[in-house]
Amino acid sequence: MAPPPSLPPHPQDEGDRQFGGEVSLDSKVYWWHEKYRPRKPKYFNRVHTGYEWNKYNQTHYDSDNPPPKVVQGYKFNIMYFDLIDKSKAPTYRLAPDPASPDGSTCLIIFSAGPPYEDIAFRIVNKEWEYSHKRGFKCTYDRGILHVYFNFQRTRYRR
Repeated sequence: MAPPPSLPPHPQDEGDRQFGGEVSLDSKVYWWHEKYRPRKPKYFNRVHTGYEWNKYNQTHYDSDNPPPKVVQGYKFNIMYFDLIDKSKAPTYRLAPDPASPDGSTCLIIFSAGPPYEDIAFRIVNKEWEYSHKRGFKCTYDRGILHVYFNFQRTRYRR
């Protein structure tokens, strides 16, 4: 989905691509469905991809013939402008992916309250880097929930 006209366009980093892998959740009846019409929130998501230059890839690839790109992180921007109870911030949670028997992917589920339905996305199941210095951000400001995270890099030792 495109960002609403009120938001400035995000600068496109070289490793960022738009990400709209929304997953449909089981439909459920909310306790507030008669008073407010449930709807999905608007979102603007990005996936951060890049090259992993480990020892194997350094040996077998170079800049002219690079290794395959891997997912290094995600940026989720979920818009909740019409939230009824503005005192409660929207939340996210991780859930196992029923479509992934080997556990390589999981679901990140965002829930906020009336009048918004829960929304889920399928992401790579890796360990997160929770350091602000390394790009982690989880804030709810001016009606937009920002959840940015990168994955931990695996260090190979002998």
